[in-house]
Amino acid sequence: MDVFYMKIQGNSYRDGLAIEISFSEGIIDSISETQNLLEQDLILGPGFTDIQVNGYGGIDYNEIQSDPMNLAEISRLLYKEGVTTHFPTIITNDPEQISQLILQIVSLRKSDEFSRMSIEGLHIEGPFISPIDGPRGAHPKEFVRAPDWSLVQKWQNESKGLIKMITLSPEWENTVPFIERCIDHGILVSIGHTNATHQQILDAVNAGASLSTHLGNGAHPILARHPNYIWSQLSQDELGASIIADGFHLPAEVIQVFQKVKKENLMLVSDSVSLSGMPAGDYTLHIGGEVTLTPEGKLHLKSNPSILAGSASNIRSGVSFLIKNKLAALTEAWEMASVRPEKLVNPGHRLFKEGSIADLILCRKDENGELEVLKTIKHGREVFSA
Repeated sequence: MDVFYMKIQGNSYRDGLAIEISFSEGIIDSISETQNLLEQDLILGPGFTDIQVNGYGGIDYNEIQSDPMNLAEISRLLYKEGVTTHFPTIITNDPEQISQLILQIVSLRKSDEFSRMSIEGLHIEGPFISPIDGPRGAHPKEFVRAPDWSLVQKWQNESKGLIKMITLSPEWENTVPFIERCIDHGILVSIGHTNATHQQILDAVNAGASLSTHLGNGAHPILARHPNYIWSQLSQDELGASIIADGFHLPAEVIQVFQKVKKENLMLVSDSVSLSGMPAGDYTLHIGGEVTLTPEGKLHLKSNPSILAGSASNIRSGVSFLIKNKLAALTEAWEMASVRPEKLVNPGHRLFKEGSIADLILCRKDENGELEVLKTIKHGREVFSA
């Protein structure tokens, strides 16, 4: 049965003070200190926003479903992980297939309230990326193409305005006017899967690109010392960056360097594929083929353990990874997964303030820094309770 909370208590993720949050009609009315004695390990903070979710729990946003409602379980599983907002991410494919994938998400949101609340935008990752092996990653080469505004217009019409973000490579000739059109139409442009030159990246930033998608991944395994497209993206203050913090995609020292450079403009994504949240074992993916998911959560090609086959993580475990490995304090790690991405994609939204939407999570933090989600509230409504 749905529960509509009016109050919730916990220790603030910001400063550890015991607080009580009151809300009504989905909006926070007040945040005040409480004299009640609370368990020290109960942490209350804003819900997580994951702007890059390919799939979860064995379900893939990049596969045509016999019934779009099959996708409804993803939002419910993510609520259990504290993700109150997520962007289904559709990767490089045939343009008509992308249309079909978009339409089934539109149908899902129309039919399922929990999905409609959670899915606040779509992220189109490709097909306007680099065709070069390495930067292209697992995206199918045959569908990679130059930026095409008419295609984006078609997809945006089909999505009923839901496309909020596009990842592209600025190495294509017509990228600058394409980026400008995206920005004019309220679509965030992120640089990723790129083999662009320094000047092409500068031009993209000047045109309005504002983010780097999973910086440090979707790249050549070996790069020139300098120049290279990672240095170029790091050098641009106007570019924020998302990273995958699962212990496999980026070494700890690389995350530390990215933090020093990007500071409050560094944020987390999961980039989760459908095997996220699944038991360890061997699987067959429609993109990637034969793969192995280890008990530690590493997803790699079955034939070559050194080659990753995507992320099998979620953003809650990314926050825990940063805390456990002392790569970030709890407040910063939490904001990298909540306040920062939300501010990027919804500049008008405020989180964890009076007058803001009541998207909240209550977690228990163990002595190692691992977070366990106990309660998730979306728009003032309980959507998960452990």
